[in-house]
Amino acid sequence: MVCKGFLSCVLLVFFLGTTNVFFSKESKTEVVLKHHQGSDFVEPSVEEVYNKLHSANYDLPKLESFKKALEGFYKLKAQGVISKNIITLIDFSLSANVKRLWVIDLDTDVILYHSLVAHGRNTGGEFANSFSNTPESYKSSLGFYVTGEVYNGKHGKSLKLDGLEKGINDNARERAVVVHGADYVSDSFIHNNKRLGRSLGCPAIPLGITEELISTIKDKSCLFIYYPSDSYQNLSKLVS
Repeated sequence: MVCKGFLSCVLLVFFLGTTNVFFSKESKTEVVLKHHQGSDFVEPSVEEVYNKLHSANYDLPKLESFKKALEGFYKLKAQGVISKNIITLIDFSLSANVKRLWVIDLDTDVILYHSLVAHGRNTGGEFANSFSNTPESYKSSLGFYVTGEVYNGKHGKSLKLDGLEKGINDNARERAVVVHGADYVSDSFIHNNKRLGRSLGCPAIPLGITEELISTIKDKSCLFIYYPSDSYQNLSKLVS
């Protein structure tokens, strides 16, 4: 397996460096991390990790979104912000009518889930195009999150999220942006309404997978919402 040995080298490199949560934009997306000085070991490129993903019957995420996700994941992992080697990638550049959420186990290179996921009511119709960190905007927020505690709310079993990027998604908890199930996230809803339903800003998922998906990603795993936004790219300290 690539990632177990790879992750050890990653952690060593970063723990010898800065202790800040967020990094400056020095890393290249072609190579996950810089070559460890004095060592003959060269870390696999993002493309190598990507090509080793075991997708079974699932489609792979787009390489560009995976690059950004992996870049931020390792920065956060090295700082101890996240504790699981699991990443949830949501690609809001895709139509809401297709599966655009992936849960990937980086220890085994296996895609655990590939699912529909809703965006916020005011983020767009079939396609997302507007994002916000403002309370009561009913829009989705881009960027990196760490999963928090599980609770039972009006949507049943739900998972709290903490946004990790100041000015981009750090109001997530105040806005009650959580992972939850919803009946409007389904193929039948798309069939009847010509598009997926929308949330108030939460990454809502199908009811049928809610319990087990939340159990998989809870307790400090990484969730990344991608969109090819210049403003996000310029503000974020986690992607280059």
